[in-house]
Amino acid sequence: MIIYNTTFHIDKSVRDEGLDYLRKIYMPQALASGFLRDPNLRRVLATDDAEGENYCVQFRVKNVDTLNYWMEKEGRTLHEALVRRFGEKMVGFSTLLEELDWAL
Repeated sequence: MIIYNTTFHIDKSVRDEGLDYLRKIYMPQALASGFLRDPNLRRVLATDDAEGENYCVQFRVKNVDTLNYWMEKEGRTLHEALVRRFGEKMVGFSTLLEELDWAL
């Protein structure tokens, strides 16, 4: 199982609007295809940035091939809509995490 994690830096001037957008538009649209599941929205603690705050959006996805397919078909369009709406006031970067069995 892969965790698709995107960390967003949201400018304080659009923080509430940005979080609302993630909750009501971005995350539901990302889930609509059924390829991504188990969404989480988290605030990153211990950031000393007077300009904004950082938040992570996470989804579980079956494997990297499934994620790449979703990115081509839907993810790119979803990202472009976010950029059009917020410009540089809400920027993000994505990482992939592999879940490991911690019990041996």
